[in-house]
Amino acid sequence: MDGRPRRVTDFADAEWAIPEVAVAVDLAVLTVRAGALHIMLVERGIDPHLGELALPGGFLASTSEDIDAAAARELGEETGLSPQGLHLEQLRTYGAPDRDPRRRVVTVCYLAFVPDLPSPTAGGDARAATWVPVEKVLRRRVKVAFDHKKIIADAVERARNKLEYTTLAAAFCGPEFTMTELRQVYETVWDEELDAGNFHRKIIGIKGFLVPTGVRAPQQAGRPATLYRRGPAALLHPAILRSTRSTP
Repeated sequence: MDGRPRRVTDFADAEWAIPEVAVAVDLAVLTVRAGALHIMLVERGIDPHLGELALPGGFLASTSEDIDAAAARELGEETGLSPQGLHLEQLRTYGAPDRDPRRRVVTVCYLAFVPDLPSPTAGGDARAATWVPVEKVLRRRVKVAFDHKKIIADAVERARNKLEYTTLAAAFCGPEFTMTELRQVYETVWDEELDAGNFHRKIIGIKGFLVPTGVRAPQQAGRPATLYRRGPAALLHPAILRSTRSTP
């Protein structure tokens, strides 16, 4: 070595080759049901981690398959859910060298917020698919395949942050919902109790968040509650901040 900076053309002398890396997609699908935040998990039907809980997902079907298309395909194949009408966004990319014992695998994880749905139907490489409370999954003694526990924790924190400055809380609700149902989404995802009156005033004061349907929901007692649907607004002005920043 003569101390000179190495030029890009000098790499040819080292017989450098493009590394072989497999690309996969995983899906962190969150919903609110039975008063708790749940995530969809599958039981793996193949090695590695045979029989363990994992996020639904898999490898790209071919070198020509688009990443977004692969996520939609895996969602349908492993859970029976359709991506139509779901909020689906990239969470982040995970690529630690030892995250998969088979070979170097880089995965692009997608995050989805969905209203409470029936139990998913397993398919593909999954033996079973089910909704599991996030609080249970993130317990220290619960085993989850690969680095999926870390991904789940990241997904929960992203969901909590999103509710502060976007209208995505409504994505956890059905097409029509009451103010109480929307507030319960915030309380469940943030794991904190909110003052009903203050919450109502804040939400109503955000232009375009909710649109009244003109219909009231029947209740067993008291005045029927107004039904709303999600409005055109995507961002909250002002933001609705949670009082805690803790993760489960």
